[in-house]
Amino acid sequence: MSSVILDKPSSPGPTEGRQPGSFLARRAHQLNEIGLLAAIAVLYVVLGITAAGFLSTDNQLGILRDAATVGIPALGVTLVIIAGDIDISIGPAVAFASVIFAKGAGDWGLGIALALIVTIVAGALWGALAGLLRARFEVPSFIATLGLWSALGGLALYTTDALPVALPESGFIDRLGGKVLGVPTPAIVLIVLFFVFWYIARRTSYGRSVYATGGNAAAARLAGINIARIRVLLFATTGALAALTGILMAARLGSGNGGAASGLEFDVIAAVVIGGTALAGGRGSLVGTLFGVVFITVIANGLILLGVDSFFQNVVRGVIIVGAVLVNVVISRRANTVRLT
Repeated sequence: MSSVILDKPSSPGPTEGRQPGSFLARRAHQLNEIGLLAAIAVLYVVLGITAAGFLSTDNQLGILRDAATVGIPALGVTLVIIAGDIDISIGPAVAFASVIFAKGAGDWGLGIALALIVTIVAGALWGALAGLLRARFEVPSFIATLGLWSALGGLALYTTDALPVALPESGFIDRLGGKVLGVPTPAIVLIVLFFVFWYIARRTSYGRSVYATGGNAAAARLAGINIARIRVLLFATTGALAALTGILMAARLGSGNGGAASGLEFDVIAAVVIGGTALAGGRGSLVGTLFGVVFITVIANGLILLGVDSFFQNVVRGVIIVGAVLVNVVISRRANTVRLT
């Protein structure tokens, strides 16, 4: 971690002497979060009235479980995008991780604990590889992770012949895929990781370095921040989170599946962008991402309960992503304009 301490771009500071218009620039992310909370509340009211069973306890627990599948990798992707990059390899990474975990625990005879460690380390390594391509060879992160997306997806299907790999019977796996005190285990993992990542992003020099890298990489480098190390660590972290998601998914399904998590990367990126993180980098918050995850998950759940055709659900998802990016761009431009005046 860099020892250089930089102010977070979104950190509130002294208000004396500031122009009133700068309020929008400083508080844009908070306005986005308030808007998301209002939108989620409206969704709950509308779906509670129109979708039978939406407010039932079982369905709400299901929403929590699905939110974890999107939310855990979204924590890492949020920091990657704040740093000015992007990771589109999440879906195949989750699928391949579920296969490694299942094969490790079963076919390879590693045992469950060692298979879990091997899977997370493998995720960190393939993420670090993408980060190395970005940091050392200036390969655009979209291209580096697109290559990863293709390679991991192919490996997941090749090593399994597109067939599920069954996990051995285990109380630990049942607990991973089940509940703790009535709450889905993946949701508990998401909450714990959220507070860890929130602390790292807002209270450490490493977190401030991530914001500085996305805000102005050249200036951050001149300030003494090791940009290459930041990028490798960010992608390695995202790979490890994708691997953890694959383990939790395999535990829930009882098997590793090379075709699982198809399209998950789009939900993850949509949740991050809807949460207010700027695709240009330098601005964003994990709180906004958490709200974005809930928003995406509730919509997906509501569409299923309302009986909307599965193909048309993709249409709705695409409209939401484009709309969110459009709003994000408009807010960013307005905030920049206010900041410069």
